[in-house]
Amino acid sequence: MRWTVLLLTATLVACATPNGGAGTVAAPASEATLNAIYAQIDAASLRFDAAVALYEAGSSAAAAAEFNAARQDLRGIATRCGEAPGCDVRRVIAAQDALLERQARFLTGATEDAEPVDDDAVATPGEGDSPVTQALPQAARTVAMLNGRDLAKVIEVNEPLKAALEEWLTWMRPNLLDAWENYQFLRHQMFPAYEQAGLPEALLFGILAKESGGKVHAVSRAGAAGPLQFMPHTGARFGLNRGGAFDLRFDPRESARANVEYLNERFADLNNNLALALAAYNGGEGRLSRLSNKGAKDFWSPQVFNALPPETREYVPMVMAAAWLFLHPERYNLDFPVYDARPAKLALAGSMSLNEIAVCMGQDGNPRGWFRHLRNLNPRFDPTVRLPPGTSLDVPVGALQAFRRHCESGPMLTMSRELHEARPPVAPPASSRVAASGGGSYVVRKGDSLHSIARERGCQVGALAKSNGVAAPKYLIRPGQRLQLSGCRR
Repeated sequence: MRWTVLLLTATLVACATPNGGAGTVAAPASEATLNAIYAQIDAASLRFDAAVALYEAGSSAAAAAEFNAARQDLRGIATRCGEAPGCDVRRVIAAQDALLERQARFLTGATEDAEPVDDDAVATPGEGDSPVTQALPQAARTVAMLNGRDLAKVIEVNEPLKAALEEWLTWMRPNLLDAWENYQFLRHQMFPAYEQAGLPEALLFGILAKESGGKVHAVSRAGAAGPLQFMPHTGARFGLNRGGAFDLRFDPRESARANVEYLNERFADLNNNLALALAAYNGGEGRLSRLSNKGAKDFWSPQVFNALPPETREYVPMVMAAAWLFLHPERYNLDFPVYDARPAKLALAGSMSLNEIAVCMGQDGNPRGWFRHLRNLNPRFDPTVRLPPGTSLDVPVGALQAFRRHCESGPMLTMSRELHEARPPVAPPASSRVAASGGGSYVVRKGDSLHSIARERGCQVGALAKSNGVAAPKYLIRPGQRLQLSGCRR
C-alpha cells in the first residue's frame, strides 16, 4: 500500500505542473494525441503479462527487468499525460495501481479475486447497507457479488457511468421505476438462474432495465425479443428454440437461464471483464473478442471503445448505472417501492381472457392495474383470446385476491365481458381493398397488422392467427400475404 501511495503521489505531482503558467488555460490536446497516450497505457499494462510469462519460463531476472520497464513506461506516460490538456490522468493512476496490485498478488500466490487488505481504508457511508440488500436477506451475497468479487468494486464510477446515472435519475426515472416494478413480480421466475450461478442480482436488474424495462413481450426493430432481448440466432445457440410454436425468448425463466450461460461464456473468453461481457451482449462476441484481444484490453481503452458503435458505447454504462442504483438507491434519493410480489396460482372456473381478467380486477391491490403482470407471468397466452375453464395462471397474490373479490361473479365480471365482446365501428373498406380481399380472404398491405385486420373484419385475433398459421405472440405478417377470413363477421 505504501508503494502505491508513493507512486501515485509522484504521479500527481508530475501531473500538477501547469501548462503555460498560472491562470493560463491551455487548448485541449488533439484526439490523436490523447488516443496515442491511452494506447501507451494499454501497452505498458501488457508488459506485465510478458513479465509473468518470463518468470514462468524460469527467467526471473528478465521478468523483473520487464516489470520494472512497465513501471517506468507508466511514469513517463504520466508526465506526458500531465502535459497534454484534456488527458485523463486517472487512467494512468488506475493502471499504475492495478500493476502494483497484480504484482503483489502474483508474487504472494494470491488469486485475482482476493481483495487486498487496506488498513488505512475508510468505509464509505452507506456501503453494504443498501435497502435492496436488506429487503432481500436470503440473496445478500448474490445481490452484490460477481465471481467472488464485490460488484460495487468491480463497477468503476467513472464519467460515462455518472452521465448514465443522470439519465436514469432524470427523464428515464419513470422507465427505471417501471423496470423495478416489473422485475419484482418476475423475480421468482428469473432470479433463481442467477442465484444458482452465483451472479449478482443487481446485474440482472441492470440488463433487464436497459433491454426491455421488464416487458416480457418486447421486440426490437432488429428482431431481438423477450425480457433480455435475445436475437434469434443467439437464442437458438442457448436453447431458446425448443418451445415449438412458442418462442422461448419470451419465457422469463428460460431467458434468464440463457442469459447466465451467455455471460459465463463471455467471462471465460474475455478474462472475466464485466464491461467487455456486457459490450459483447450488445455488440457481438466476435467483435469484442477480436478488439480486446480476448480481454487483454479493457472496454474503456481507445482501441476497443472507439471502434464500437455508439449504441454499444452507451449500453455498457447504462446497464452498470442501473445495477449501481439497484445497490445504492439511498445515495441518490431514489425510492424503490416495496411490492407484495409473492406468486400464486389462479385456476379459471369459466372461460376468460387475460384482458377480461385485468379489466375485472381493476386497480384493486395495484394502483396501476394488473395487466402488465398478467402478461409477463403468462407469456404463452394471447391476452385477447378467452382461455378454457381449468386454465392455470401465474399471478401475484394481490391479483388473486382481487380476482376473488371482483371476478368470480358480480357487476365487474359482467362489465368486463361486455367490453371484451364489443367491436369498434369500422368504415366500409376502400374499393381497392375490396378488390384485393377476394371475398373470403384478404391480401395484407403495407402498414397492416393482424390486430388492425381483425378489428376491421370483426375477427378474434387468436382465431384469425390460428386459421392462417400466424404464430403468437408477435403475429408477424408481411405485405402480399393472403389471409383467410374464416370466422370473421365482415
